[in-house]
Amino acid sequence: MTLHPAPFHADVAKGPESGTAHWVMTQDGVRIRVAHWRAAEEKGTVLMFPGRTEYVEKYGRAAGEFAQRGYAMLAIDWRGQGLADRLIDDRAAGYVTAFTDYQTDIAAALDAAAALDLPKPYFLIGHSMGGCIGLRAVMSGLPVNAAVFSAPMWGILMSAVTRPAAWAMSWGSKRTGMGHKLAPGTKPETYVLAEPFQGNTLTRDPEMYRYMQDQVGTYPDLALGGPSLHWLHEALTEMRDLARRPAPDLPCTTFLGDNEQIVDPARIHQRMASWPGGTLELLKDGEHEVMMEVPETRRYVFDTSAALFDSHLNNGSAHRASA
Repeated sequence: MTLHPAPFHADVAKGPESGTAHWVMTQDGVRIRVAHWRAAEEKGTVLMFPGRTEYVEKYGRAAGEFAQRGYAMLAIDWRGQGLADRLIDDRAAGYVTAFTDYQTDIAAALDAAAALDLPKPYFLIGHSMGGCIGLRAVMSGLPVNAAVFSAPMWGILMSAVTRPAAWAMSWGSKRTGMGHKLAPGTKPETYVLAEPFQGNTLTRDPEMYRYMQDQVGTYPDLALGGPSLHWLHEALTEMRDLARRPAPDLPCTTFLGDNEQIVDPARIHQRMASWPGGTLELLKDGEHEVMMEVPETRRYVFDTSAALFDSHLNNGSAHRASA
């Protein structure tokens, strides 16, 4: 694989000084961006799968937390967001042709990790949409020794009235050529610039909220607005399909704030209740961004994640061996 230098905004990422970004071309011809950070004494590498609207710089501080705990990190700008290729003319609308296309991004990122000689074993952290993408990946044999999910998008929180309407409207948009339009109730402006800290659904920490605001305020090309109707239909279809599949035999911890207002907590409880050896960690008063919550919550999440990874450094599981 050939890697090409890509822009990386270290001034707003605020991660380890080793942070570097590269352009990577996927098998289907989409240019995505990956960033990696190294640690002084590395035990392995964390594969960070970000959520919808996110970009690699958002995880600079997380990379610093894991570097302190002995782990390198690789993060991805998924197709259609961050500085990766946008797939439709409207840069503000979240869009993907098919949800399984994100698996092609993962394949390219793994090739990049190998080309960069990032240390094995690999471990996964999937946040929100990245948790949905990551779930399919581990079901398909992603070569990781353990996985952590942060408020994973295994369901979207909707009312009983809204859900059938969302299915109908998003399905209809594909037939009427309106799939590129923003889903009703969403905005072209990215959430942290559209909404004040007071009453936000992401974090209780005002400093971390400013961290996110400064990133997209300083570099507007990183920003993404609401999901398109097509993205919504693809996401609903993917989550329904994944819900029918058994969890893999892979060590797993999932973090969920008890004030979660974006993804569906019931789907997370259902999945983790049937995950062999899986653990669900409920975070008191936590919002959606558990890695960007108040300091004591962040510390607990990073300590617990690193402890899981440390305990599976030499894991010769059948899951990993078959990948």
